[in-house]
Order: sequence, then structure tokens, then C-alpha cells
Amino acid sequence: MRLYFSNTLRKLRMEKGLSQQALAEKMYVTRSTVVRWETGSRLPDAATISRLSEVLGVDVNMLLSAASQSDECPNVIMVDDRKLILTGGLPILEEVLPNATIMGFTQASDAVEYAKANRVALAFLDIELRNTTGLDLCRELLRLNPRTNVVYLTAYSEYSLDAWNTGASGFMLKPITAQGVKEQLKNLRYPFWTGGDGA
Repeated sequence: MRLYFSNTLRKLRMEKGLSQQALAEKMYVTRSTVVRWETGSRLPDAATISRLSEVLGVDVNMLLSAASQSDECPNVIMVDDRKLILTGGLPILEEVLPNATIMGFTQASDAVEYAKANRVALAFLDIELRNTTGLDLCRELLRLNPRTNVVYLTAYSEYSLDAWNTGASGFMLKPITAQGVKEQLKNLRYPFWTGGDGA
């Protein structure tokens, strides 16, 4: 089943003339995530498959029929309205959290939709977002799943007091680093197995 999905995805990607890197950028995941999908070592969840169908311009039911559900990996999201921050941060999260399904979002509304369909274990949120704040997004994510761990990312330390009043687990100053993420994992309100060496 995994190979059937991986072969289907590879065929559709190539028909669109997209490289693995180009598809990764459109999906806000790392290239290695696409490689795992195409080698059959990891299956994307239903919400990600829906997003893939939009990016590839195909019927979502075709992709869903080619993949079985898999929720064995914790879902981790990163939300920042600057694509450059996501591009730099996602590989670091993947390095530290090798057992997690990691997704990036530039829009808070897309992150909320993902959280409605998937149990988010950990969310890294920029505090200043277009049309909303990371503080409000945190409250919405915790409303959907009170056991979601939230870590704020910002360049401004003066936000830290406001951040603690939202039920977040931690606070990191940008830029995101592997060591910084490992330190945050030690202080999660709801710990989970991440597959990393420092969690």
C-alpha cells in the first residue's frame, strides 16, 4: 500500500514537472519529507494528502484511495508568516524530531484547519502574524486540543510575559536552533516520545 501511494505521488509530481524540492516548497515541508513519501517510508496524513491534491491539481479521493491512514507519529507544526523563517526552521525541527510529522504554515487559519483534522502534539508559533497573533492562535489550538504543547517564537523578548498567560509550554527567541528546540522539549507540559536524541 505504501509503495502504491509513493509511486502514485512520484508519477503525479513528475507529470506536473516539479522536482522534489519544488513540491516541498509548495507544501512547506522539507525535501527529505517528500523523499520519505516517495520511498514509502512514511505516509502523509489525510489533511496533508488533501493539501497535496490542491498543489498537484488532482482529485483528493484518488490520493486517499492510494494511502492508508497512519497516526503513529506525533504531529508538530510551525506557524510563521515569513516563508524564510519556515524554510530555515523546518529542517531543524525535522533533525531534532525525526519521528514526528512536521508541517509549516504561513496562515494561522490553515494551521487551525490542520489542527481540526489532526491531533497536534507540539506547535511552534510566531507571535506576530498577519490578521491575528500567535497568542490568539495558541488559545484556539488549546481549545481544539488542551494537550497541545505550544512554544512561541519571536525576535522580541518583551512578549514573554504575555506569552506565559496563554497556557504555552515555552518561549524561544529567533533564530530557531537545534539546541534551543531540545531545551524546550525538556519543559513540555505534555511530554511525548519524539525519536530525537535530546527529548
